[in-house]
Amino acid sequence: MTTGSQRTTPSETLVLRPLKVVVFAWVGAVAIVGLFTAIALVLRNSPTGVVFRPADQVAMVLLGVFMAGGVLLMARPRIRADAEGIEVRNVLATRRLSWDQVERVSFPDSASWARLDLPDYEYIPLMAVQAVDGARAVKAMRRLRALHAAARDR
Repeated sequence: MTTGSQRTTPSETLVLRPLKVVVFAWVGAVAIVGLFTAIALVLRNSPTGVVFRPADQVAMVLLGVFMAGGVLLMARPRIRADAEGIEVRNVLATRRLSWDQVERVSFPDSASWARLDLPDYEYIPLMAVQAVDGARAVKAMRRLRALHAAARDR
């Protein structure tokens, strides 16, 4: 999560990202590619009676790369917020909302991440603000709530 001064000025854009999940996703992705590459290298030398060709080895490495790409999707969440509104990018979708559409920024008890509460009991998860980030998540929530409150007061 990007941090600057403690307060967010109305013209400043607040950018938030998770920390621990991104680190774990990158470590996991590298480990998966390494594991599948190692398997591909020893594939032709295994005494199983099955004949593995170079194409099978390439396919094994590509399978590892695709799996690593899937793991790296967890590193994608981001929030960009300013005085006008908030852009939420989660694993697959990105959505931009004005602060008028947001009732509150909340972090329910026992939740893994924060959320934007919308009218009619709808909500959007904020996967960029995660409980595992501890104090960083608390600071991010304070800054998001301050932006929301400032927009409501206008």
